[in-house]
Amino acid sequence: MFGLMSARAITKKGLTDTPLDVLIIGGGIVGSCVARDAVMRGLRTGLVEQSDFAFGTSSRSSRLLHGGIRYLAQGKIGLVREASLEKTVLHQIAPHLAAPLPFVFPTYRQNRAWKLWQLMFGVKLYDFLCGGRNLGHSSWLDATDTLMAVSGLRSAGLAGSVRYFDGFTNDARLVLDTLRSAAIQGAWILNYARYDKAKLDGLWRVEVEDSLTGERFNVSAKTVVNATGPWADGLAHSAVKLRLTKGIHLVVERSRLPVTDAVVMTEGSRVLFAIPWGDRTILGTTDTDYDGSLDDVRANVEDVAYVLAITNDHFPDAHLQKADVISTWAGLRPLIASAKGGPSDISRSHEIKNPEPGWWDVAGGKLTTCRLMAEQTVDRLVATAELKAMPCATADQPLLEEVTFSGLLPPEVTREAVMHFCRNEWALHLDDIMIRRTSWHYYHRDAHVVAKQVAAWMAECLDWDAARCQLEWERYQSFA
Repeated sequence: MFGLMSARAITKKGLTDTPLDVLIIGGGIVGSCVARDAVMRGLRTGLVEQSDFAFGTSSRSSRLLHGGIRYLAQGKIGLVREASLEKTVLHQIAPHLAAPLPFVFPTYRQNRAWKLWQLMFGVKLYDFLCGGRNLGHSSWLDATDTLMAVSGLRSAGLAGSVRYFDGFTNDARLVLDTLRSAAIQGAWILNYARYDKAKLDGLWRVEVEDSLTGERFNVSAKTVVNATGPWADGLAHSAVKLRLTKGIHLVVERSRLPVTDAVVMTEGSRVLFAIPWGDRTILGTTDTDYDGSLDDVRANVEDVAYVLAITNDHFPDAHLQKADVISTWAGLRPLIASAKGGPSDISRSHEIKNPEPGWWDVAGGKLTTCRLMAEQTVDRLVATAELKAMPCATADQPLLEEVTFSGLLPPEVTREAVMHFCRNEWALHLDDIMIRRTSWHYYHRDAHVVAKQVAAWMAECLDWDAARCQLEWERYQSFA
């Protein structure tokens, strides 16, 4: 073994030796950004995650960095401007994980929710809200040019389309590279470390359990940030109230739906996407209320059928069937609770609360605004706790100086890559690599074959015996 347990022991020592300025609970995109922001300001920073990093929502999104065209239609100009500016910031600091992506939004005469003239105005406003620095310039196409731009698109009733730009990312890689950045700066980062309870006694005394060994240890911190996403309203000190909605995605061969630009597909006022992803196409998403297990969120038969039906309606010659689906994923949106409207009507704005001295809840929001959410959270906790801190620098400093095995597409399946993930990116289980470090599980139709080889390489690196390899295979299959 290359020193996994000693590395975790060093991290636990760093977490427990002296009181932290900030302890973050939750290793998704918000928690990782808070950790990076705080440590870059000179704060003594730690982060614990009960599962693997990006286990929840942060590895199960549409992988889009976007202001949200549909939010313009809802009149949420402030939210759109905020997200539109942030996507350009992410493109500047992490270009390997924030690529410009053109979208074609066809409009049909029978759908009165999306009128061409309104979208023509909307995409120009969209460009303006980016401060004139959008990732590309918008335009509009008549019906003939739209059909030339999008092969196989339904022509009946087509009025035309608009073409605009947002960003494409790799959500889990964005989390991991942000955590790597934080760790390089000196943050103590630990996955498979479950927050149990906390009490305020001058400092926050937080009890944490190492999920690998069962060992319990205590972390003292001046401030605690609850950045646990869908789990946020389940913590004892939390003042968060959430409404969870589920979104699912399908992956098919790009040869079955060969889109070169992302294509917006509509059902009434709802929008879905067909997104090019290397040799694959991503289809999604749904938006339905959810009250099931937070740890086992899946795409069901009805979800898959719904997305395929919408796609086949827009691409009638595709005839996509369930057998065409290579993989699926499903995630939860931790939206700020509101009983008004359907799931797609609920605001995607974020909320920062301070219900007890030194305890901070940050919830809601969008993947695109993760950096800004962190900046605002750390600004407030620094001011309230009177911590000595430097100004925020996360919008100006590159995420990583050197990028290794990280990008929009899965890396080549190699022993070198697997060794890197185990040694440098906290990978402890087979699913950590197959699902979150690489997306090999989603990308390869023969993912089970890839997983067997990856398990063999991990066994070599982590000193697994045959029994442990079998347990890892069974664990991976349960997630798959």
